Amino acid sequence: MSSLNLDDFTDLIERPDGGVRRDAEARRERQIVPPGSLGRLDDLGEWLAAAQGSAPVRPVERPRVVLFAGDHGIAELGVSARPAGSAAELVREVIEGGRPVSVLARRLGVPVRVVDMALDCEPDAFPEDVVRHRVRRGSGRIDIEDALTLEEAEAAFLAGVAVADEEADSGTDLVVLGDISVGGTTAAGVLVAALCGTDASVVTGRGGEAIDDLAWMRKCAAVRDSLRRARPVLGEQLQLLATVGGADLAAMTGFLLQCAVRKLPVVLDGVVAAACALVGQRVAFRAPDWWLAAHRSGEPGQAKALDRMALEPLLDQGVKVGEGAGALLALPLVQAAAALAAELPEKPEVPDEKTGTSDEESAVADEGADASGEPTGSSGGSTGAQGEAAGASVEEPKEQ
Repeated sequence: MSSLNLDDFTDLIERPDGGVRRDAEARRERQIVPPGSLGRLDDLGEWLAAAQGSAPVRPVERPRVVLFAGDHGIAELGVSARPAGSAAELVREVIEGGRPVSVLARRLGVPVRVVDMALDCEPDAFPEDVVRHRVRRGSGRIDIEDALTLEEAEAAFLAGVAVADEEADSGTDLVVLGDISVGGTTAAGVLVAALCGTDASVVTGRGGEAIDDLAWMRKCAAVRDSLRRARPVLGEQLQLLATVGGADLAAMTGFLLQCAVRKLPVVLDGVVAAACALVGQRVAFRAPDWWLAAHRSGEPGQAKALDRMALEPLLDQGVKVGEGAGALLALPLVQAAAALAAELPEKPEVPDEKTGTSDEESAVADEGADASGEPTGSSGGSTGAQGEAAGASVEEPKEQ
């Protein structure tokens, strides 16, 4: 039995500041461009203001890409276009700057952090800052065995919490979250199907590097068989991650929940991030308010998970490569929304044609009038009082 009580996150996670969001909405009403004319950028700016607790919203100046990496034993069944145990090659290419996320990150000036949770390689294959949170080498084949022991799942979850704290403490103001895995989309499909109560075929896609029909059928069968093992543990989210998840997925779930605790907004990438977010929603129902869906990847499992959390993706470019690349494309939109919300000037005050005063000055003057419309200022009040006093001092003439 795990000593980790996930129910604590329900009490620790608050919603973004509703009062600040109303202030941001009111500010938007006063700006020179009519509300609604900027489309979703209006809502995005207001969401970011509430997440920051600041109106006007502050610019996003220190974003960071965080990628959790791991190999999945289910890849041995040929459910991926890449060979089982080859995620380490992808990690090396990301670090050396040769993957799409690396190119985009350089272009946007965003640092990339890779966290090895369960790569199928020797621990000394990568620098210490990459491997220091590693839980194990690879994950179990989830159709016939658990991905992790419960102790390993707890360790991975807590590693994700620690990474979130490290990012929040270092001044990161927005996280782009993704994964580097082989077989990860299969595990993600199992989690989504289990939590949404759907069949394997409904959530099974073709992955970042598209698989053929035969491989897709093998993947459906793997999800189906893994679902049978997932359903009995649906009530225990940590046990669910141990049974059909993996160390990288458990860490991403802990990371997402702790980011919500630390009020650090997160941009979600593909189906793996969406599946972990869905598990996080089961743990703490307010947590999704801190997350933003970046794009539609075309994976049916991602669409199902985002729909269940009522998260509407910003982009629809069909980016399937994973590794946070699609989510990173949404970052300029978030930064643009913040700039527009903060820097657009407000409309000038229009003077009243009759009085020559502005609307605001008229409102202040109106506060000085009573319900009958008569002035209640000091001069009016004293005149009335003096009149009453004078009337009271006049005496009728006495008879002679």
